[in-house]
Amino acid sequence: MRKITLTLSFTIIVVIAYSQFPAGRPGGEGMGGQNINIGHFYGKLVDAKTNKPIVDATVQLIGNKFDTVTKKMKEVILATVLAKPNGDFSLENLPVFGTFKLSATAIGYKALSQNLSFGIKFPAGGATQDPNFMQQMLGMVDKDLGNLKMESESNDLGNVTVSAPIKQQFELGIDRKIFNVDKNLESTGQTATEVMKNIPSINVDIDGNVTLRNATPTIFIDDRPTTLTLDQIPADIIDKIEIITNPSAKYDASGGNAGIINIILKKNKKIGYNGGFRTGADSYGKFNGGGDFNVRQGKINAFVNFSYNQRKFKSNGTTDQNNFFNPPSNVYSTQDAVNNGEFKFIRGGFDYLADNRNTITIAGNYVKGQFNSNTTLNSDSTISSIYAANNQGISNADRSFENKGAQLGYKHNFAKNGENLTADLNYNASTNYSNSNNNIYTYFPNTSTQKQPPLLQQTLTDGSQKYYTIQSDYENPISDSKKFEAGVRAAIRDFGNNSTQLKYNNNTGNYDKLPGISNNYKFNDQVYAAYVNYKGKINKLGYQIGLRAESSSYTGTLLNVNGADSSNFSVKYPVSLFPSAFLTYKLTDKQDVQINYSRRVNRPNFFQLIPFPNYSNYPVSVSVGNPVLNPEFTNSMELSYNNAYKPKANFLATAYFKYTTNLITQYIYRGKDQLNPNTSDSIYYSTYINANSGISYGLELTNNMPVTKWWDLLLNLNLFNSKINANNINANNGNGEVALATNSILSYFAKINNNFKLGKGYSLQISGNYQSKTVLPQSNNGGGGGPFNQVQTTAQGYLLPRWSMDAAIRKDWTWKKGQSGSLTLGMNDIFRTNYQESFSEQTGLFNQDNRRISNPQILRLTFSYRFGKFDASLFKRKNLKSTPDTGSMDMMGGGN
Repeated sequence: MRKITLTLSFTIIVVIAYSQFPAGRPGGEGMGGQNINIGHFYGKLVDAKTNKPIVDATVQLIGNKFDTVTKKMKEVILATVLAKPNGDFSLENLPVFGTFKLSATAIGYKALSQNLSFGIKFPAGGATQDPNFMQQMLGMVDKDLGNLKMESESNDLGNVTVSAPIKQQFELGIDRKIFNVDKNLESTGQTATEVMKNIPSINVDIDGNVTLRNATPTIFIDDRPTTLTLDQIPADIIDKIEIITNPSAKYDASGGNAGIINIILKKNKKIGYNGGFRTGADSYGKFNGGGDFNVRQGKINAFVNFSYNQRKFKSNGTTDQNNFFNPPSNVYSTQDAVNNGEFKFIRGGFDYLADNRNTITIAGNYVKGQFNSNTTLNSDSTISSIYAANNQGISNADRSFENKGAQLGYKHNFAKNGENLTADLNYNASTNYSNSNNNIYTYFPNTSTQKQPPLLQQTLTDGSQKYYTIQSDYENPISDSKKFEAGVRAAIRDFGNNSTQLKYNNNTGNYDKLPGISNNYKFNDQVYAAYVNYKGKINKLGYQIGLRAESSSYTGTLLNVNGADSSNFSVKYPVSLFPSAFLTYKLTDKQDVQINYSRRVNRPNFFQLIPFPNYSNYPVSVSVGNPVLNPEFTNSMELSYNNAYKPKANFLATAYFKYTTNLITQYIYRGKDQLNPNTSDSIYYSTYINANSGISYGLELTNNMPVTKWWDLLLNLNLFNSKINANNINANNGNGEVALATNSILSYFAKINNNFKLGKGYSLQISGNYQSKTVLPQSNNGGGGGPFNQVQTTAQGYLLPRWSMDAAIRKDWTWKKGQSGSLTLGMNDIFRTNYQESFSEQTGLFNQDNRRISNPQILRLTFSYRFGKFDASLFKRKNLKSTPDTGSMDMMGGGN
């Protein structure tokens, strides 16, 4: 009966459609006529090698539609479905005339593209001339495509080489390394700073300062710059971290001689809902907790993450400083510091899928924290080897910060596969406040008698920062082997800092303001950029060339200092060009070679520019910015070899070279004590200055491999040398000018990460790292870090070797209805060996040995619970066309 009904309906439809066209021609391929929507394609997606069903694949059908405005045919999306768990898919209510393009995508697989048609053609003279045409046509509108095989991702140079649907902890590619955070046991319940400790190429010192190949990288969140520091980002909300050592022209040129650390936050887009919560504590008695929830239904994908972390830092160390004064002196200091605090983090947003081509994203985050630090500094001073005095410094500081961020994004997918246009508006605003008291007591040797009245100092500081970015990117795959990219970007930053220095007056019993060293300072920084990228492939040779143009300006304003209303300082940098080039050659299916080049810039940050002293580490040193710092420019080259020598295994070797001009480096000089002007003693000031140049080069080897079915091993070795040419800088030793010598040390650091599957839901992770004697980092331009930074990094100095080991064990449970749980126990610096020891000197002024340790042997216990339902029945997408009955017709292709 159904067949008879369809035959009758089909006949009536064809006759009506046929009669609508002159000379009896129905609308067909390339025509602007009406079409018949009773077609049906169906099939199954399977793995090309295993023939197993592919889970969570998206299937899309593209066809032609007549545009009544342009009077031309255009491609439109006819249908989009999600394949069932067994790989089956079905596309119904389709036009029966014309040709179509079917595409299928799934995580870990190459995109599948196939041209289709129902093969229906009208007989010469019209359908009525062939009495069997209707019956033949009916049998052709229901078409089984069979098993469509999809291939897993190949090991192309620019892509991730570990491609299994189940994520590995490390995924290695020639242009980047990807670290999947949820596979890292040791960072559970911590922050992004702790995550970095296990990532190849990255070094983290005991204060949490991060360097990438011995330079400070730029931090991105979800492909955009951020004002958050690494210790303000909870590890449990991070999905993965991408390390891009030599970014192309597509990326912001800022970052100087380091690359980009791109933090991708969790955002589940599976259909259905999922969520979880976590809680934990450490051996310091500090608590952490949080949760997340994500739901996708219909046109809305919504998500929220929240976290609460209590933090405690303990640090102790010694400093031995020899001063080459006349007469010479020595100061030996011991320091103990404790920092307690907490911060709260919440992030939420949603994607609105307006239709198959347009998506709008709105997201926001809020972070707030407060910390209290207490530091005790005891110093013994000798002059000409004679014990002169004992100084006791007691510091207390209350600090707080607040960060607000918002993002508005739009993405339009054109009918052409891979062609898209995105636009983003980002806003970040942060404030900080601190109230610190620094009291110094000086005693006669071996007595409790004060040698002079105590020096009681107070510093009140409040600052603000606003960061706006507007960005738009366009991608167009010209062909299967060629792709064009272009984009524009504007970034505006407003900084403000108000610092009031107070000193206790022993005569009045009040704190008096010191106007000479108090300040109210702000500046505005603007960067405008545009870029183009072109990718292509000729046989086994792939290439990408790009060019980025950036224009920047800086304006600083000094407000109400020393009776002056204001004074301005501004500079406008000319347009700078930043080319990039990548050449890749595929030796075999498993081996690739790549050479690349880029030019980048590192502009001075707020703290490097502000020209006022910071007395938080007085009297050991006083930091002060330099408002006339120039940007540094870096030319980088890399030569890489990648070999995926067996499944889930990679060997990656990269030789790199970087040459930097106007290198920003820290510099120490001797000057008058402005805080205590009555004394004849001078103190050391630490500032920033442009050295002539800096060179760094090295060889990095990374091997990621499964040793057995239950043991995965990652090895990373980075052999490098850094050389600073600072002979343009003079050090005033009180008797003349002395040029600084060139500094160079051949160094290396190594990392090992072992992951063991112990069975019955247990897993174990053991990691270790070793760093040899190393030149102090060339520059420090942000990148996050902890609350302490005591080492005086100058153009001359080095770090002594250090090593440490961390471990964690986890038990996983899986229950019914999508529920799971885990319990993780971990400890950092198991053997209490992670001492940071350094030597620094300034020719003609001083030399200094420093030794410190921070937060060793902390035990952490964290429990995590997850729930969710990934159900395709929740996918309630509006049909692209109104559901037709057997007698309805519409224009070919439906809506878009």
